[in-house]
Amino acid sequence: MESKKKVLNKKDITKLGLLSSFLQASFNYERMQGGGFTLAQLPSLKKIYKDDKEGLSDAMSDNLEFINTHPNLVGFLMGLLISLEENKEDRKTIKGLKLALFAPIAGIGDAIFWFTLLPIVAGISASFAMEGSAVGPIIFFATYVTIFVLRIVWTHLGYNLGVNAVEKIKNTSQLIAKSATVLGVTVIGGLIASYVKIQVLTGIVVNENKTVMIQGDFLDKIFPNILSMGYTLLMFYLLKKKQVSPVILIMTTFVMAIVLSFFGIL
Repeated sequence: MESKKKVLNKKDITKLGLLSSFLQASFNYERMQGGGFTLAQLPSLKKIYKDDKEGLSDAMSDNLEFINTHPNLVGFLMGLLISLEENKEDRKTIKGLKLALFAPIAGIGDAIFWFTLLPIVAGISASFAMEGSAVGPIIFFATYVTIFVLRIVWTHLGYNLGVNAVEKIKNTSQLIAKSATVLGVTVIGGLIASYVKIQVLTGIVVNENKTVMIQGDFLDKIFPNILSMGYTLLMFYLLKKKQVSPVILIMTTFVMAIVLSFFGIL
């Protein structure tokens, strides 16, 4: 099967890598980095879907969905996804890969940059600076410049990987979409357990010497984090099925948390 004609060039991918620096430009607690993720890809998407407004609308809607990944490595994911957009791959495959990859990329980026490279460089730079040497600030600044330039490298790498893998993806698109969806659901489950914390403080007094804690002795024994999962699913239901505004859900959550904490329930 022949691949579709390419519409993006190296300049477009380089521009995508540079625009990836705007990933957190509209960071919010509903979609996290979704706005910046879409903004960075928009010039390339407009070029790909030049005569297809519906295709552009679908691509933008998918990109605006929740994403929270590492700013320094996001170019790899953007390049990979934009290559699939260029070849007009199945939307479920593109969404599934995005959902499956953004969390692992975030973990890799945290381990490399925040927990290893930058602390070491900062320690070395601070040591030079405390001795009155200008080498310290120069090293730290040069490190950040290098990390910024590497955004372009990661973006080209992701794009080229996606282009070379297009034929294989076409032949196994259903399997990839299903596998990516399963992995994505697993990732979302982990995110719920990490981000949503509901702790019931009240207990049931059995006798003078025994109090059964609703959270620790009952709920956690049956299904750990069941309240977190249940509340998340409730919010999802109200958001998707009942079309309740995210702002209302957020404000309701704040009010409930304050009230229940005041009465010592949570």
